Amino acid sequence: MDIFAHGLWTGAAATGANRKFHTNIRPGWAAFWGIFPDLFAFTVPLGLLLWQRAAHLAQAGPHGVPHLPLAWQLYQISHSLVTFSAVFGIAWMIARRPVLELLGWALHILIDMPTHTVRFFPTPFLWPVSSYRVSGISWANRWFMLVNYTALAVVYFLMWRSRQRRRAKQRPDQVSSTAQIL
Repeated sequence: MDIFAHGLWTGAAATGANRKFHTNIRPGWAAFWGIFPDLFAFTVPLGLLLWQRAAHLAQAGPHGVPHLPLAWQLYQISHSLVTFSAVFGIAWMIARRPVLELLGWALHILIDMPTHTVRFFPTPFLWPVSSYRVSGISWANRWFMLVNYTALAVVYFLMWRSRQRRRAKQRPDQVSSTAQIL
């Protein structure tokens, strides 16, 4: 899935979890951890590529696409549930509580599994334990992008509407408690 959709889905999931389970997950941080695997895998390699292109040092791979082996190595690390579990456990020990915002990272991996094909960055969710990959649908298909962003629009609209309804319910209480004071 694309990085923007990851951020939006993890932000929505954190907001929903807060309402349903009365947790205190910060949606902004959850969204950051939701895009973190892609930032980790692609930021440095793309920065290097841009610098190399600017300095006329980059060599194109097949079909004119630059070969980025560093991105693939970082992708395996950041898209592994094994890596995530280790980091989540270490963060839990340091913070002495589960750092729930990090679950955005796990959600990123779980979303990528069925939305990547084995032909283009298959999700190595069991790395380094296993090389098993799931071949799903490509998130880059136009119809999938349309469905995905339509679903996101519906989810965010429903969250907005729910918030408006909660606010409307709170207003009469505030008015009556103010009237009682006077």
